[in-house]
Amino acid sequence: MNTSELSIFLPYLYLAWSDDILTKKEFETLSVFISSRDWLKPEEKEFLLSKINLAVPPSRSELSDWKKTIERQIASSQKITTLFDLIVSLSDKDDTIITYKPQFEELENNLGLLSEEVINIFKESPKTITSEYGTVTEFDVAKLTSILDGEEAPIINKVKEVISRPEFEYETSTDIFVYRKKVLEWCKILADENLGNMAYPKKYGGGENIADYFAIMETLSYHDLSLVIKFGVQFGLWGMSIQSLGTEKHYEKYLRDVGTLDLPGCFAMTETHHGSNVKGIETTATYNHEDKTFTIHTPHENAQKEYIGNAANHGRMATVFAKLIIDGHDFGVNAFIVPLRDVEMNVLEGITIKDCGLKMGLNGVDNGIIQFHNVVIPKENMLDRFAQINEKGEFESPIPSDNRRFFTMLGTLVGGRIGIPRSALAAAKSGLTIAIKYSDTRRQFGPEGGSEVPILNYRMHQRRLFPYLAKVYAIHFGLQYVTQRFIHKKEEEMQEIEALAAGMKAYSTWNTRDTLQESREACGGKGYLSENRIDALKNDTEIYTTFEGDNTVLMQLVAKNRLSEFRKEFGEMNAFGIINYVYDQAKTVISQKNPFATRNTDEAHLLDREFHLNAFQYREKQILNSAAKRLKKLIDGGLDSYDAFNVVQHQMIEVAQAYLERVVLEQFYTAIENTKDENCKAILTELCQLYALSQIEKNKGWFLEDGYMEGVKTKAIRKMVNQLCWDLRPNAVALVDAFSIPESCLAAPIITEQ
Repeated sequence: MNTSELSIFLPYLYLAWSDDILTKKEFETLSVFISSRDWLKPEEKEFLLSKINLAVPPSRSELSDWKKTIERQIASSQKITTLFDLIVSLSDKDDTIITYKPQFEELENNLGLLSEEVINIFKESPKTITSEYGTVTEFDVAKLTSILDGEEAPIINKVKEVISRPEFEYETSTDIFVYRKKVLEWCKILADENLGNMAYPKKYGGGENIADYFAIMETLSYHDLSLVIKFGVQFGLWGMSIQSLGTEKHYEKYLRDVGTLDLPGCFAMTETHHGSNVKGIETTATYNHEDKTFTIHTPHENAQKEYIGNAANHGRMATVFAKLIIDGHDFGVNAFIVPLRDVEMNVLEGITIKDCGLKMGLNGVDNGIIQFHNVVIPKENMLDRFAQINEKGEFESPIPSDNRRFFTMLGTLVGGRIGIPRSALAAAKSGLTIAIKYSDTRRQFGPEGGSEVPILNYRMHQRRLFPYLAKVYAIHFGLQYVTQRFIHKKEEEMQEIEALAAGMKAYSTWNTRDTLQESREACGGKGYLSENRIDALKNDTEIYTTFEGDNTVLMQLVAKNRLSEFRKEFGEMNAFGIINYVYDQAKTVISQKNPFATRNTDEAHLLDREFHLNAFQYREKQILNSAAKRLKKLIDGGLDSYDAFNVVQHQMIEVAQAYLERVVLEQFYTAIENTKDENCKAILTELCQLYALSQIEKNKGWFLEDGYMEGVKTKAIRKMVNQLCWDLRPNAVALVDAFSIPESCLAAPIITEQ
């Protein structure tokens, strides 16, 4: 190639033949381009076309010579950053070649070449932004851990020490009976460490500390989730049902032995045909005043107690929920202690117990089915805190309303709806820790001629994992808030707290499901291996979305509570108040939806706390208003209220979702305000911004439909989410290290074998 016109084609000839970069169709494109250049002589065209003849490929040495020529040319000049820069440098007729620039740019486009990427192919050791990026730590990890753990740090550290012991090595046997025995042994160790009775009164051997109990549940969830559920059934559901629904005589008789695991028990509420609808259960407890006993009976198979933890193998007693029948009158659902087995673990007469068998997960928990065949228990076995039978054999209660009494009774058990989402949160943290640590060391692809790049450097990989990381932090602070509200509850706040706990249970467990799925996929085939733990986390938490209340049903409960509060607030307003309310709504719309606000893409605005809070609050109010108006219109139009609620169920879920997202965001920002360490504050702020903007992006359809934002703003938000993910990447490993999950609990070779 001894002419300038021929030399400028050298990069294209090399690209055409090296590593099949160009396809047969693109060979044709290059041929057409060469043939149609009027500034090429006929013999030059003939020569160039011969070099892209598929039937006569260049030799290996010829191809190597072409590459060396190009590499020398690039090495000789720092100014070559694009393919056309290279072409110009290969030519000795700069002025003439410059005029051809539009033609070559069109050719690059037709061939699908990225100019800067092509130049990197010819660099000996290319250094790119992506390949040079890596892990750093810009904050004190231990300080962030202490912020996350809060006042419960001592009990959290104690639990971590216990579950890191050799006797807590994971059970790998596929025999469920071996697995169940091991889980029971673990529970016994925890009981011996006085961890099971943590929430019980000190008078009965307990720690009288419900905050520590919840922290224990969450921390245990870094280990085996069958252990967590077994622990929760025994010391939470079984023991706390006695503490919450019973009275002093029950505490004296049972609590100490429950706390030491000398009295294993069950919580028998769910029936085959009645799960979430507890009020509809059909097991009966018929009172016989003559001998002061109750007869517990399962009237038919669909009324049997199903999926009862601790029932199949280990439970000796159960708190059984049944309809109280006195003289043929139904007094609603009450709770009774019913023996299942004797001290030798023989099933008692009148009791039938079946094993639920192999499950999708949690196979270390012995779930069973219980049927009662006219089982007689003494009167004192009724848990009678909220309802009693007097000496005359008459029903009495300090709460006259059947409905209110029922919901008061269930309200005392709301702790389960705090323990489960916190357990789910720990599982999500474990999955993210495995995925992010693996992604930091797992290398794939890279610039031509350079080394492979950690997959955590790829923007799409960050996009997959980091919004979940931000959401896990957000939910952590949201659940801390719910826990404190529950611990310091006041009677008048209980309905709101119950709804909030129900909603956070759904919000957290759904997030765990999605987080673990993305974490598994982000680990590729390695994530599919059981040894790397994500499969156990996924399978064990799958049930979290439906037990302790089906998530969709719980979200409707949340929405009904929000509508009730809305109606109450509106109903208490006088005419002046209503006018003010309408005025405030109009003022909000004007201020939030003016053209500048809906189109503002300024970075400072997009990252601003007030913008985030205003957007979340506005969405919640508007969705709530819309649902309330639609319900009223349907009912005013003659539709039964039950049918009306059925029509708007999808809106009810949106009401709950918007409410929970607003609460979580507010609590995240509150936690940041209370953070003293500036470096921790800075990284938490970045996470909070990512949480806020990724949620807005998820709901962008609603914001666009409502006119709260225009397309230019939602596009800017998408770009900002990408940028925040990129900015968080150096600290990603440190952020999961701050969870301080024991290595023995992670136990995933995937994060140590690289």
